[in-house]
Amino acid sequence: MTQSRTRISKAVIPAAGLGTRFLPATKATPKEMLPVVDKPAIQYVVEEAVTAGLSDVLMVTGRNKRPLEDHFDRNYELEEALTRKGDETRLARVQESSDLATMHYVRQGDPRGLGHAVLCAAPHVGDQPFAVLLGDDLIDARDPLLARMVDVQERHGGSVIALMEVDPAQIHLYGCAAVKPTVDDDVVQVTGLVEKPDPADAPSNYAVIGRYVLDPAVFGVLRRTEPGRGGEIQLTDALQALASSPDLGGPVHGVVFKGRRYDTGDRSDYLRAIVRLACEREDLGPEFREWLRSYVTEEM
Repeated sequence: MTQSRTRISKAVIPAAGLGTRFLPATKATPKEMLPVVDKPAIQYVVEEAVTAGLSDVLMVTGRNKRPLEDHFDRNYELEEALTRKGDETRLARVQESSDLATMHYVRQGDPRGLGHAVLCAAPHVGDQPFAVLLGDDLIDARDPLLARMVDVQERHGGSVIALMEVDPAQIHLYGCAAVKPTVDDDVVQVTGLVEKPDPADAPSNYAVIGRYVLDPAVFGVLRRTEPGRGGEIQLTDALQALASSPDLGGPVHGVVFKGRRYDTGDRSDYLRAIVRLACEREDLGPEFREWLRSYVTEEM
């Protein structure tokens, strides 16, 4: 008989990074606010959490991140101006971000890695399982990864991470999981994790991507985790401890994702994400695809 578990309702979004790969654009603008077509990247991430049923969102921020809070707040002056113009379409789009979720914010202060950012969420999360969504990973709304991860966590307990098969030569760019199969084709049990291994030493080509559903036991492990690569507290190290000792906080499972993912933290993939999403928009796609086809044919 399946044990009844607490329904997951809270999501944590670490957003304290400096965005150095996008300088000088991110000198005064948070990287999470860079537009993907006509919405900032961070809004796609919050929408994903809400779609999966996680309407309580904590954003872990840092200095110069005030625009994130402003974006998800009301802008009465702008709303009044649009109302006077009778522009109901744009008014609805402006109000959409402020009505998405119940938003909370905490500052990381000293940026000491992803594990430390997650630890900053402990007072808000308490003793409930919770999701972590990294803002650089955009998951296509038609491929509901997070909802599947929540389902797996509620059935098995413990923690769940998102995995994607990558070219073995690229595994050094990611956290890497050692796994064994389960009865579900898209679910594996994680037996070990290593951060950015040399390809020759990697236990698999399963890369960890930026979605996690975590048991609150991870906080105790993070408090005992020593700084690792780069002097930072690595979430991967804490998950390795949980995977190797399930009695600490349940097992660690992985959901193998084969859908559409965009890495907006990489300049080339950021541009590809804009092109792909623009091409698929009903209001922009037909004209944009025609121009793109002409450009590739004539100019390239």
